[in-house]
Amino acid sequence: MLKLVTSTRNRMKALRARRDRGATAAEYALIIAVVIAAIAGLVTAFANAIGANFQQVTNLL
Repeated sequence: MLKLVTSTRNRMKALRARRDRGATAAEYALIIAVVIAAIAGLVTAFANAIGANFQQVTNLL
């Protein structure tokens, strides 16, 4: 009987460990997605600012 209880506990621990790894991978994916979105926003903002500066130079010429 003790073997059955020990075996069941070990299986439950293994299942929890697998689920934790999956959740961690999903969290990392969300963090990466947010970082990529922030970088894309910054690049777009800087591109618009640089484009406006080039347009001012073009108008002065």
